[in-house]
Amino acid sequence: MALFQISNEKITLQVDSLGAEMKSLKSVPDNREYMWSGDPAYWGRVSPVLFPIVGKVRDGVFRVDGREYPMGQHGFARDMEFQLKSQVASEIWFSLSSDEETLKRYPYPFLLELGYELSDRTVVVKWRVVNQAKDPIWFSIGGHPGFLCPIDPGTDQTQYKLIFDTKDKVESSCIDGGLLGKEKKTYKLRDGVLPITADLFDGDALVIEGDQAHSVALARPNGTPYLTVTFDAPLFGVWSPPKKKAPFICIEPWYGRCDSVDFAGDFKEREWGQQLSEGVFEASYRITIA
Repeated sequence: MALFQISNEKITLQVDSLGAEMKSLKSVPDNREYMWSGDPAYWGRVSPVLFPIVGKVRDGVFRVDGREYPMGQHGFARDMEFQLKSQVASEIWFSLSSDEETLKRYPYPFLLELGYELSDRTVVVKWRVVNQAKDPIWFSIGGHPGFLCPIDPGTDQTQYKLIFDTKDKVESSCIDGGLLGKEKKTYKLRDGVLPITADLFDGDALVIEGDQAHSVALARPNGTPYLTVTFDAPLFGVWSPPKKKAPFICIEPWYGRCDSVDFAGDFKEREWGQQLSEGVFEASYRITIA
C-alpha cells in the first residue's frame, strides 16, 4: 500500500495503490478538498473501482457454465493491491492482473488498468480491461466516487441540489435488499434540478438506466454547481448511506449493475454486463470542479 500524488496548476489528486483508489482531490489555489474522507462511521471507502461486478449477485454467487462462484458486493478489485505502471506530472496508471486466487473466484484471465489524467480542473478516470483468454470474457465495471456534500461550512445537505443534463425527469429502479426490485420511481426535475431531500436515499441508491443522463452535478444552495461528473456509461447510480445523514454523495458511472431480485441466469446473461471477445475494453469518466 502506497499513496501517490499527481498535480497541475489547478488541482492535486492522491491515489492509493490499494484498489488504485482516489483518496483526495483538492483545488490548488485554496486547498479545498472535494472527496469524501472515508470515515468508517458512515462509509469507509472513498472512490473504489467496481470490478468484475457492479452491485450484488443474487444469493452471493454467480454461475458460469453451470459452476457457481462466490462473489461479494462490487467484486474484489477494490481490495487488491495494484502495481504502479507509469507516472508523470499529471497522469498516473496502475494495473492488476488475474492470478490463481482471482481465478478461483472469477474464471476469466484479465488485466485491469486504471489511469488518472489531470486537465485543467478536470480528472479523467480511465479504465482498460484486457482479455487474456482465448475465449470471450464477461465482466462489469464501474466507479463509486464519493464527494463532499455539504461542502461549505454552515450549510446543510438538504440545501444542496443535483443537476442532470436532462430537463424534465429521471426514472430510477428501486433497490430491494441490495438487488434490483420490481418497482420504479420517477423523479420530476425542474430544468434538470433535483433537490436533495432528507429522505432521498432512504430506499438506497437511485439506479438510473438506459442513457437517461450523461452528466450529474452537485450544486450549492444558490444553485451554482461546484462539481460535475460526466460519462458515456449507459447507467449510473447516485447514493448516500440510507438514513445516516452522511455528509457526502456518490455519483457512479456503471457498465453493469446488481442482479434483479428474480435473476437466476448465467453470468453471461446479467443485464448491462460487458462481453470482450478479444483485445481491450476502454471507458472513462470525468470529474470537474468549479
